[in-house]
Amino acid sequence: MQQRHSTSEEVNDMILPSGMVEKFPIAELQDLRNGLLQSGLDSWQAAELVSSFLSGRGYGVSRQRARDAVTRLDGISCSLETMQEELEKLALVM
Repeated sequence: MQQRHSTSEEVNDMILPSGMVEKFPIAELQDLRNGLLQSGLDSWQAAELVSSFLSGRGYGVSRQRARDAVTRLDGISCSLETMQEELEKLALVM
């Protein structure tokens, strides 16, 4: 797996099982959050968006777990920190 390099102001850290730190730019997390909040997607479509976000960055993801995460995110504030935590739970290192 290739690790991205950015300044700490531009990224959130994602802790992987191996102890490596994956860094997603805050702008990407904001785009994902905006897409989930403003697009009017149903839970299946929102789960597909989350799955695409992770798979586009080289991670595997369970579709059912993505739907569960979307349901949890829908019921809470959907802060970037909360999204980061949910992505940490979903991301499967390939």
